[in-house]
Amino acid sequence: MPLNYSREFRIRHYECDAFGHLNNANYVRYMQETAFDASAAAGYGREAYNQLGCYWLIRETDIEYLKPARYGDTLEIKTWVKDFHRVRSRRVYEIHNRENNETVANASTDWVFLETGTNRPVKIPDEIKEAFFPEGPPVSFPPRDKFPLLPPVPAEKFSMQISVAWHDLDPVQHVNNANYLKYAEECGMQVIAAHGWPISRMIEEGFAIFIRRHQVQYLQPALLGDELVISTWASSVRRSTATRHYLIQRKSDLEKIEVIHTTSVWVDLKSGRPIRIPEDLLVDF
Repeated sequence: MPLNYSREFRIRHYECDAFGHLNNANYVRYMQETAFDASAAAGYGREAYNQLGCYWLIRETDIEYLKPARYGDTLEIKTWVKDFHRVRSRRVYEIHNRENNETVANASTDWVFLETGTNRPVKIPDEIKEAFFPEGPPVSFPPRDKFPLLPPVPAEKFSMQISVAWHDLDPVQHVNNANYLKYAEECGMQVIAAHGWPISRMIEEGFAIFIRRHQVQYLQPALLGDELVISTWASSVRRSTATRHYLIQRKSDLEKIEVIHTTSVWVDLKSGRPIRIPEDLLVDF
């Protein structure tokens, strides 16, 4: 059995969005902190990794939002390692609201083990595997689902640009993982406004678009001063949901930095229930 770890977070007011919900990006921040603490509890904190000359970097994140969480709520995040492969390891998370014991989100992160200095993937030592599986790691792990392919970029995509600022960086001098979701959120707001549906109009008409799932793949780090181009387009439009894709590229060489698939649901603001996507909105898009 894997080593289980849990940690609680009380939601601060500044972590919520304009609807009073915990902002989607902050779930990712909580997950990252919990993963760091879980590793330290297994005997592998920052100093241990420094001695090994290695570190973990997130390659993929998959998070499904089930219920909104609000200011003052206390969230318990339970986490454990699901698998180990040669240079990668998947960690899963269950996020519960302690106020009502509801599950508000389920998630996973795929981490790659890198050598400090060269930033090259290296084989995960057996002692690390044993630390996270105290009774011994399984002989084999089940196969993984592959990250969804990015559909072809259509000519009618919407694009915006953003310059990486100092406050976007984390201690390793890269744009923090959670901030890419903030970039995508801003791009999403701009594209709906460009089609005549700013959030203010949606609220006046009694509905909003809420995120149901984020699937994120980090391909290269973005650094201070990088000019990024964020392109977005929609697919898989159904009765009350649609998928929006985001491709983040460095402007100077068009290298892919990140891919995000976002599943959204249209919700009635009074009842909190999904609704059919309004026909006039579909026509405008």
